[in-house]
Amino acid sequence: MITILANILIVATIVFGVIFTLVTAVGLIRLPDIYTRTHAASKSATLGVMFILIGVFLHFWLIEGHLNSRILLGIIFLFITGPIGGHVIGRASYLSGVKLWDKSVVDELAPVVEERKKQFNKQ
Repeated sequence: MITILANILIVATIVFGVIFTLVTAVGLIRLPDIYTRTHAASKSATLGVMFILIGVFLHFWLIEGHLNSRILLGIIFLFITGPIGGHVIGRASYLSGVKLWDKSVVDELAPVVEERKKQFNKQ
């Protein structure tokens, strides 16, 4: 009975991971600019891969009986670096002059960049 519940839990986490990964793929194809694409890639791809790794961890822990700390370290590393990488890519593209989507409503970073440019030119 416990094996059946463990298998259901493992399959459910891997299926959630696959769904999030598919949402990432659709987002990368359908979204209009680099900023929304990096959002899709950094958030849902991170969740997708994390759920798949959690499913793999649960398989080795519950079914095989091995506690694999490398998978846990991979989950933690991915949880920290995935969103940071998306943020850095978005900030670098903004500072290098990549234009926002023409239907974007708010550009909250423009005043901050202009203020920093003025401060830099004063020095």
